[in-house]
Amino acid sequence: MTEAARPVLPDPHIIFDQVTYAHGEHVVFDGFSLALQEWRVGLIGANGSGKSSLLRLAHGLALPRAGTVATVGLHTTAQRKQIPSRVGFLFQSPDRQIIFPTVGEEIAFGFQERGDTRREAMRQALVWLDRFGRADWADRVVHELSEGQKQLVCLISVLALEPSLILLDEPFASLDLATRLAFADQLQALDQPIVMASHDLDFLVSFDRIVWLEQGRVRADGSPREVLDAYRAQAHGAMRELA
Repeated sequence: MTEAARPVLPDPHIIFDQVTYAHGEHVVFDGFSLALQEWRVGLIGANGSGKSSLLRLAHGLALPRAGTVATVGLHTTAQRKQIPSRVGFLFQSPDRQIIFPTVGEEIAFGFQERGDTRREAMRQALVWLDRFGRADWADRVVHELSEGQKQLVCLISVLALEPSLILLDEPFASLDLATRLAFADQLQALDQPIVMASHDLDFLVSFDRIVWLEQGRVRADGSPREVLDAYRAQAHGAMRELA
């Protein structure tokens, strides 16, 4: 979807309202509030800044100690079980996401969870593999695929359920340059709104909004030009201090 074709979203697809969240003894967010409404939102920040926690909270994979999180109109605590059918999540490592031995079974699983018979689920899986020119992958053993191929399987599994929102946590982290570029093209073409945490600043340049997190707080929030330039300037300053 081109930038000009992006519709204006009528309501925020993610709302954090006075959220407190801790990972073990480490408090990640303390009274954190944020609303995300733009079609393409990028999350940046150093490791440990809260990017992954924000995405996990938005998907209901983690729950707040206090405050509320609502994603696509669903409260992640009270309506947690409804979220996976509406919101796709792509992990940093495909091995954390893949649970079945073959590609066809992996993609069919979501349809079976939705209530389809095994036969119908496999038929749907083949349809989606064919859309990506990978119909011959149905019987392939997943863990014999390259990292990029496994990440594509995960993306197809997410898209097959036609979610209304997609969350991505460092999807390029394990990919080589050529695979990263090909995968980036596939993400750019997605019709759904996405919220993506990434260290790949060049990919985020075309996004609508960038949120820079630092120690569980918003350090900067705005257009890619403003926020990415400020982030790069800070990184360059830190490198000069270390030199």
